[in-house]
Amino acid sequence: MADNKIKVGIIGISEGNGHPYSWSAICNGYQAEEMDNCPFPVIPEYLAQQAWPQARLPDVEVTHIWTQERMLSEAIARASRIPHIVNKLEDLIGKVDAVLLARDDAANHQAMAAPFLASGMPVFIDKPLAFSVKEANEMLAAQQYEGQLFSCSAVRYATELYLSAEEESNIGRVRHIEACISKSWDLYAIHLLDPIIAANPDRGQLLSISGARRAGITTAHIRWEHLTADVSTYGKYIVPISIRYFGENEHCVKELTDVFSAFKSAIATFLSVVRSNSVPISRKDTLESIHIIESIRNV
Repeated sequence: MADNKIKVGIIGISEGNGHPYSWSAICNGYQAEEMDNCPFPVIPEYLAQQAWPQARLPDVEVTHIWTQERMLSEAIARASRIPHIVNKLEDLIGKVDAVLLARDDAANHQAMAAPFLASGMPVFIDKPLAFSVKEANEMLAAQQYEGQLFSCSAVRYATELYLSAEEESNIGRVRHIEACISKSWDLYAIHLLDPIIAANPDRGQLLSISGARRAGITTAHIRWEHLTADVSTYGKYIVPISIRYFGENEHCVKELTDVFSAFKSAIATFLSVVRSNSVPISRKDTLESIHIIESIRNV
């Protein structure tokens, strides 16, 4: 890493997922005129709300991109100031220090990550890591060292979803949680499960998972030793991403309001892993989220 700047390669794009645009912009800045052509209008909207170039992450640059279509790669590269396009995934090896696998089609994650894990390169795999605990364990077993593979929902780092010290004091010990998000269970439940698990380290052992699906809405009923949760994905219905905490005294609702900062914090955490080989998220937490997703997929 010359001059301590981390060179990153980014992989995309999957249906309905614009992360290669936004994640690259967080590292590189962006060209507003080109970003206006992004097929995900929310991305140029929240990028325009930031102060540039201050909003960029320091000491990192997305230098290379691969997507399944050259024209897609070129469009993202123009919008997010990526200087190099490669024709094959494997071409990233030796050219960058780390990889952002910014596709959320989890069925392809294992095959796409394999060459990078084998090479020893750090890899950030977009949520969810896998649709089964078996596949997740296979990817984790392919690591050359602990912490080489980093995966989570960026919403795990959305500070506005967590209780403040004052709120914790007011509501008392949290006993139950209700959380909701739009879109599909398979791809979006992780946005709720990761912050719930992170916010409740004293939840105890996972005891049971049951679920129901009705009119496109999927709900999981989860019971740990010291906490219960109802986690719902609302399919086509538009709902705020929210977590409602029920304490012994009262309850409190928290909503996601700053997607940009969540993405930025998640990428910054990954870069700290690249620099220090730290392991900020336990394997137990990662596998617990995937186990819950897997348990409800075929309800």
